[in-house]
Amino acid sequence: MTGGHTTGRSHEVPVSNLVSFFQHGWHSWCATGWVAPGEPRRPIGDERDRLGHDDPLHALDDLPGGSGLGAVEHEDGTVTLLGALRGGAWVRLEDGALVGEYEDGTGPWVTLTGSEQEVFDQYARRLAQHLGRRGGNPVRLWASWYSYYEDVTETLMHETLDGLDGLDLDIIQLDDGWERAIGDWTPNDEFPSGLADLADRIRATGRRAGLWLAPFIAMPDSRIAQDRPGLILRDDAGDPVVAGINWGGPYWALDVTREETLDYLAELFSDLHEAGYDFFKLDFIYAAGFPGHHANPMSRSDAYRSACLRIREAVGDATYLLACGAPIIESIGVFDGIRIGPDVGPVWDDGTYAAAGRSMITAMHRLWLRPAIDPDPDVVFFRNTDLSADTRLHLQDMAHVAGFLGTSDPPAWLLDDQRTALASAFGAWPETRQLSRYRWQVADRVVDFEPVLGADHREPQWKSVS
Repeated sequence: MTGGHTTGRSHEVPVSNLVSFFQHGWHSWCATGWVAPGEPRRPIGDERDRLGHDDPLHALDDLPGGSGLGAVEHEDGTVTLLGALRGGAWVRLEDGALVGEYEDGTGPWVTLTGSEQEVFDQYARRLAQHLGRRGGNPVRLWASWYSYYEDVTETLMHETLDGLDGLDLDIIQLDDGWERAIGDWTPNDEFPSGLADLADRIRATGRRAGLWLAPFIAMPDSRIAQDRPGLILRDDAGDPVVAGINWGGPYWALDVTREETLDYLAELFSDLHEAGYDFFKLDFIYAAGFPGHHANPMSRSDAYRSACLRIREAVGDATYLLACGAPIIESIGVFDGIRIGPDVGPVWDDGTYAAAGRSMITAMHRLWLRPAIDPDPDVVFFRNTDLSADTRLHLQDMAHVAGFLGTSDPPAWLLDDQRTALASAFGAWPETRQLSRYRWQVADRVVDFEPVLGADHREPQWKSVS
């Protein structure tokens, strides 16, 4: 393998004899994969979908490009990669060259050429050297989302916790549905005993208590949006910046450059940590990197990272922070783990973004991140779903390769053989080794993900603008 370093606002690497281009999405849910080198970037056609699933600065780009890095596969099978070693960069393929540019200021670049595995592995290690590395141990997690969704209650959590006895789970995480509103992070009436009581019950089993929040957004009717409008990010016209659409309507981004916002976040997470939670899943946090009229002008990358660092300071280094809907490069060194694809869903493809097919394609193309940050490919299913048994097994294999295994299956929903399969998957961790782009050794089996991913190997969410 060969490589080099340089520093500058931009850097260009000539490339030739191309077979494919590696297009890397901005945050967790953004499409990632290998595409034909001459194919223009196909933006998401629906503007509302585009808000939450692409980089707002590059959503309508024509040239192939990616966030933080770009790579090409040559006819001889080797790969050349141009990667930034800090956040806030974009790399495009243009006129026979990889062209990288930072949004502001100068920064370090690395160029690597060699086999695909060694190039991406080395890039991940360089990122860890420059930005830091947290986590690093296998994660075994139960989370409430893909079973109870927003209908989760204290009673359901108690029943589930009782049913998890004897299973090798390190973390029990309460997901979306516990809060009064998106932006108002106090328990609703379905949790009359409060969050501290639930944390105590979880910790009494010897496990870590986990909690979901989306701290950088708020719904328009939330109390924080109504009572503290100064915390909301505004555009140049003074209107709230819409960062996406969910929960029945648009949600607004917070201005994380405002000291009042950072103080609010620090107090919120300090209180939750004191209540007994030492695992937090922070969701929809790409909103901190949305453009707008910031109180304290700074780059999108710096705004995002400084806000995340304030949360890290509030909860301490021993707390596990999992990023989701998060800019990839910018999260390294602050977070222990990061979601590497969209929501998996209990179906292969139902026309929405929460589907196993879309999730697996992007997640597969980000497993190389493991030397820099724990990659979370999302949950696996043991209960009966619309997914085939082979697909469910491939989800388990991918989780073992990633070193991050989660499920949402309540034990009461499982048949005896399904509970046995769950216990086995969460038991002894198998050794894994990459054999080629889509083939892995998992314990004594060779697993080929390519037939599962399909012929395209690319997110179907990339659609032409109509």
